[in-house]
Amino acid sequence: MEAASYFSMVMQVLTDPMALLWTFVGTFMGLVFGSLPGLTATMGVALLVPITYTFPTIHALGMMLGVYVGGIAGGAVAAVLLNIPGTPSAVVTTIDGYPMAQKGQAAKALGWAATASFFGGFVSWLVLATVAPQVAKVALSFGPPEYAALALFGLMIIASVSGKSLIKGVISGLIGVWLSLFGVDPIMGDLRFTFGNVNLMSGIAVMPALIGFYAIPQILRGLSEEQTTEMTTTTLNLSGFIPSLKEVWRHKFNVVRSSVIGTIIGIIPATGGNIAAFLAYDQAKRFSKRPEEYGKGHPGGVIASEAANNGVTGGALIPLLTLGIPGDSVTAVLLGGLMIHGLQPGPQLFTKTPHIIMGIFTTLLIANIFMWLIQLVGIKFFVRILKVPNYFLAPMLVILAVVGSYALRNSLFDVWITLLLGLFGYLMLRGGFPMAPTVLGLVLGPMLESEIRRSLILSAGDWSVFFVRPISVLFIGLSLLIALTVAVKSFKKGKKAEQVGVSV
Repeated sequence: MEAASYFSMVMQVLTDPMALLWTFVGTFMGLVFGSLPGLTATMGVALLVPITYTFPTIHALGMMLGVYVGGIAGGAVAAVLLNIPGTPSAVVTTIDGYPMAQKGQAAKALGWAATASFFGGFVSWLVLATVAPQVAKVALSFGPPEYAALALFGLMIIASVSGKSLIKGVISGLIGVWLSLFGVDPIMGDLRFTFGNVNLMSGIAVMPALIGFYAIPQILRGLSEEQTTEMTTTTLNLSGFIPSLKEVWRHKFNVVRSSVIGTIIGIIPATGGNIAAFLAYDQAKRFSKRPEEYGKGHPGGVIASEAANNGVTGGALIPLLTLGIPGDSVTAVLLGGLMIHGLQPGPQLFTKTPHIIMGIFTTLLIANIFMWLIQLVGIKFFVRILKVPNYFLAPMLVILAVVGSYALRNSLFDVWITLLLGLFGYLMLRGGFPMAPTVLGLVLGPMLESEIRRSLILSAGDWSVFFVRPISVLFIGLSLLIALTVAVKSFKKGKKAEQVGVSV
């Protein structure tokens, strides 16, 4: 009887044309927001919450979830075509997506991004619909030691995104960690690196920094003679942009593994798609038979990034719906949207309003399907961006960069931060320093510092607190394993180069 009742609730949504329409509209708008640098899924949902106030609850939730799913997936468009991540979680997509575009495989990269996004969203939806309450309880057991160990593990991924030089990658990562220290001390409240400027008290926001490090250097590089020649001579191959079942099966382990990583990271509050994408990319490269091809245009890098950051969507809804705790910034806005419609997330939401829960589950799955279809249909139009001459494209990108950095907090100071970090990023790019470790350090630096200090405060300065909790020990062990593996590989690489030099 209960199963029949749930089936009836699902069919009510599937047979409601307006529910499907608003979910489609939300997904399309999310893709637009995600593909434009600075216009994030969080901003899209925040703008739509007041608009949906007069909507029936299911219609409103379908539209907001559509923006969420579309916004996260849309970041891949600019990441692949312009090397500018539309969202923070699309940073990792640039590592292999843009090189694929340079080789004339832009459509194929976007096809893989859309397909991996769908699989990531589907796996996370499956977990959300089946084991939500049980999995959320595990995530709630995370304390400061676990978060600190997770941040340490994340920073170890710098080795996977450092490019040719590990030393330059580490330096870039340390620069990102240093930038994360700007502002008010999270524990003591002291001012650090504010230089007497009130605007720096809140620190350097991730999105203006992200636009600065990725958009401005790419624009300046695009205006150079060498880059202009490279882009105008690129041959666009539009054949086979939809991955075949045979290709999907070939990458099945990467797809499933990355989707699961994204779902698990999404369940843990205060993490997000950028951390999930970095972790998934690291594991994809580690398990690949040809890891040396990553960073040069390997589809596995795009698959790992997009499957993971879209896996976060369903995972982040688990603590929100079961315990009323947002999993990331977008679900924090969704929490407000639920409350506006008279819903209080928590265990009683499942018992008192099961039709709402089933409506959320159904519209989330529909949004993922719409996201995949819209992207596949739009690929032929997206890739035409590469045919636009740089002297036309560059001014538009500058405007988007300025508007995107300003719109986040309505702050002109953020625009200056974007421009300054952009110039600095361009110098780093010319010097061969990778951008991804800097962003990784900027994102994970605050978590690592604050959680280590909180742990030590709770343990009265006893460092053993990190080694008596199983989850913390697991992440620390994995971090040490990565460090040891990188050290061994570097030693062998140095020995091999030395032998080649001697033989020559």
